[in-house]
Amino acid sequence: MIPDGRVNLVPNIGIIVGTRATLVVDAGMGPRNGQVVVRELAKVSKNAQLYFTTTHFHPEHVTGGQALPENTIVVRPRVQQEEVDHKQPEFISNFSRRTPEIKALLQDVKPRAPDIVFDHEAKLDLGGVTARLFWLGPAHTRGDSFIFVEEDGVLFTGDVVINRFFPIFPDADASGKNWLAILNQLEALQPKKIVPGHGEVGEAALVSKENTFLKELQSRVVELKAQGKSSEEATQLLSVEFRAKYSDWDNPGWIADAARRFYFESN
Repeated sequence: MIPDGRVNLVPNIGIIVGTRATLVVDAGMGPRNGQVVVRELAKVSKNAQLYFTTTHFHPEHVTGGQALPENTIVVRPRVQQEEVDHKQPEFISNFSRRTPEIKALLQDVKPRAPDIVFDHEAKLDLGGVTARLFWLGPAHTRGDSFIFVEEDGVLFTGDVVINRFFPIFPDADASGKNWLAILNQLEALQPKKIVPGHGEVGEAALVSKENTFLKELQSRVVELKAQGKSSEEATQLLSVEFRAKYSDWDNPGWIADAARRFYFESN
């Protein structure tokens, strides 16, 4: 794994090595970061056959794949590929306006077309190691996918599970209700290790911690809505409340978006 160092817009990147093939999970933002992945890959794998998959379509996870060798086999869920095709150009444009450094990283990026698309699940036999790629519906994005290394019990979660960062609800396709349902399904896998989209690698308890936070937030939103609080009133109250309750979590600005999503979804 190439760790993110708790730097915003830098993902954890996985390299899963079998006896005959290797799978790269996410690749950083832009070709320059993708080249770092290629250099690290060379240290741990001599396999000629290389697969690449992405946990979701956001630029810091996908666009580094441009630097991987031409013969790399790109594998994605069909729903995620639709987001790459239709939404990623807008996200690249938005990201590029943040800083000159990000703009330079994303200059002339052209996302790679997939070689394999799947509806719900695909299994890759890497030689003594099986990587199960699967999609469970919308959460952080519509096309979030997960990678479970069955023999080792290692689960790559993308941004559906992150470690000591507040969960991100980036747009209207994010789903709080389904996010909670997905976390229950991930817990049922009984993984031994979690590689989150961002933050340090952890034990299975990472899933439970995120589940607890989202359930608590959802419950408080429902309570405040029943009391007649508007979306903005509830959001302001809960941003203060949960920032204090989870004081060691980063990026508290995302609490507001999560609260708005649950407010919108509640009856």
